[in-house]
Amino acid sequence: MSVIGKPGPSLTQEILSYLGLANKTAAWGTLGTLRTFLSFSVDKDVQRLLQAIAGQGVDHNTIVDVLTSRSRQQRQLISRSFQERTQQDLLKALQAALSGNLERIVVALMQPAAQFDAQELRAALKGSNSSEDIAMEILATRTPPQLQECLALYKHDFQAEAEEDIKSETSGILQDLLLTLAKGGRESYSGIIDYNLEAQDVQALQKAGEPGMAGTWVLILTHRNLEHLVRVFDQYQRYSGQQLEEAIQARFSGDAQVALLSLASVIRNTPLYFADKLHRALQETEPNYRALTRILISRSETDLLSIRAEFKKKFGKSLYSSLQEAVKGDCRSALLALCRAEDI
Repeated sequence: MSVIGKPGPSLTQEILSYLGLANKTAAWGTLGTLRTFLSFSVDKDVQRLLQAIAGQGVDHNTIVDVLTSRSRQQRQLISRSFQERTQQDLLKALQAALSGNLERIVVALMQPAAQFDAQELRAALKGSNSSEDIAMEILATRTPPQLQECLALYKHDFQAEAEEDIKSETSGILQDLLLTLAKGGRESYSGIIDYNLEAQDVQALQKAGEPGMAGTWVLILTHRNLEHLVRVFDQYQRYSGQQLEEAIQARFSGDAQVALLSLASVIRNTPLYFADKLHRALQETEPNYRALTRILISRSETDLLSIRAEFKKKFGKSLYSSLQEAVKGDCRSALLALCRAEDI
C-alpha cells in the first residue's frame, strides 16, 4: 500500500530552531556556514588578493578572509578575473605564497568541487595510505550529478576509470558497495510511502544473513531512497528487536562490516556521520588535517550547520571550540572561518 507521507517539521526548521535561527530561514537560505557574499565585488577581491600575495610579506589573514567568505562559484569568478587582469594563475600564485596545511586548504577552496572530490577519491583508492573509508564517504554522500562530474574529472585527470581502480584495490562486499554507489543509481524520494516495499525490504534483510545473500544488503542500501531506508531501519528494529547496525556486526566482519556500518551511518543521519568523523579527526595525536579540510570544505555550503548541531549534541562541546583547542598553525584561522561560529 502506498500513501502520501504526512510531512513533519523539516530538517531545516529543526536545525535552525536548535541554533536559534528558526525564524530566519528565508534570509539564511542554507544549512551551510558559507553563503553567497551579497556585497561581492570581483574586482575588489582580485585587488585584495594581489596585494596580499605581492605585498611586503604574504598577508595570510586577507587571503583567508576573502576565500572563506565567498561561495565556491564566487571563488571561481575571482580566479578567472585574476587570470585576465594579471595573466597569472591565481591557484599557482597562492601555492607559491603559502605552504603546509594552509596551502592545502587554499588549494581545496580554489578547486571546483568535483575536481577536489576526484583527487580525494584517487588518493583514497591508489595513494600510499589508501583509505576505503574516504571512498565510501565521497561515493555515499554526493548527489548523482555531483558523482557524475567527479567521475568524469577522475577519468580526465588520471587517465583511469574510478570503477577500474575500485575493482583493482578492493574486493568482496566492499567492492560491490563502492561500485554500486559509483553508478549513482539511488532512487529519489517521490513523497509516496510504499509500506509494502518497506515490509519486503525488512523481511529480505532479516533473511539475508544466510550464505550468498550479502547482495541483498548491497541492493537495498545502495538503491532505495534515504527516507525509505530510515523507515526500514526503524521497522527492522521493531520486528527483530535489534538495530540494523547490530545485525551488521553479528553477520559481517572485516572490511565488509566496516563499509556496511559506515553506509548505515550515512543513511540514518548524514550530519551525525560527519560529526563523528570530525571528532575522530580531532582526537588523533596530531589532528587529521586532511579529513578536517575535506569535510569542512565539502559541507560548508551544504549542511555544516547541521553537523555543528549534531557535534554539540553528541560530544557536549562545540565544533568551533574543539577546533580552537586542537588545531595549531596558520591553517587554524581558515578552519575556524569555515566552521564560522561558536554554538552556545
